[in-house]
Amino acid sequence: MSQKIALVDDDRNILTSITMALEAEGFSVSSYNDGAEALQGLHKNPVDLALLDIKMPRMDGMELLTELRKKSDVPVIFLTSKDDEIDEAMGLRMGADDYIKKPFSQRLLIERIRAVLRRRDPETPASGTHTMVRGDLVLDSSRHLCTWKGAEVNLTVTEFLLIEALARNPGHVKNRDQLIDAAYGEHIYVDDRTIDSHVKRLRKKFRDIDEEFAQIETLYGVGYRYRAA
Repeated sequence: MSQKIALVDDDRNILTSITMALEAEGFSVSSYNDGAEALQGLHKNPVDLALLDIKMPRMDGMELLTELRKKSDVPVIFLTSKDDEIDEAMGLRMGADDYIKKPFSQRLLIERIRAVLRRRDPETPASGTHTMVRGDLVLDSSRHLCTWKGAEVNLTVTEFLLIEALARNPGHVKNRDQLIDAAYGEHIYVDDRTIDSHVKRLRKKFRDIDEEFAQIETLYGVGYRYRAA
């Protein structure tokens, strides 16, 4: 069964050209020309990944992501034409998985989509085990489930992979390049601030459940580590 992609953009030329490119790659595409229409459509017809333009009438990409995150952790890639990175950083803090600047090549976009989808549906580990337990933290990669002290923490794909990479070796420092590789793969470039934004959001999600959460430690100028028990 083909994977389903939602494309939300108020530029009909982009809707047409990207839809054709994605369908040629075997994806099933639902297109929407504004955020309000997309929100209704996505609640009725869930997808495997959503491509959201940031600047749209009625409901922009940021507002749409906020509404989606209330009920869904569907992977989201932002499409942005702005040179200013403020919107991009804010989008990542809100739970987007990636962003790509316009104009972009269709090939690059497809590579980013496949990278995010691979993170959503990783290959089964050779050991056959899916669950990692680190004290009060439980990570079940087969179900994309994270719990802290028994309470579920709703994480995006990227956030899940980051906490998994950190918790795999408690007490060991991971620099930003290592975390980028863990969350995005070796062939996708993102800057350090992207990782910092994700880590800030991770901490907030855990602290929403437990105000005393302090397991993710920052080593300034070096990277991050998961506190050893």
